[in-house]
Amino acid sequence: MHGRNREDIYPGVEVDIILKKDQRSGKKTRGIVKDLLTSSPYHSRGIKVRLEDGQVGRVAEIIEE
Repeated sequence: MHGRNREDIYPGVEVDIILKKDQRSGKKTRGIVKDLLTSSPYHSRGIKVRLEDGQVGRVAEIIEE
């Protein structure tokens, strides 16, 4: 599932994000959401989040078990 809708993302969910430094390459980083940083309900490039390890990026994909 893509990460463009804020309602689909919440603290504790596992996601793949794209860090700012990886935007050109599209390299994804996997982690658990700690905080949601985008306040709008939708963002075309993905909702910005902070992972539990402190990394910040836009959600590319929500990992569903």
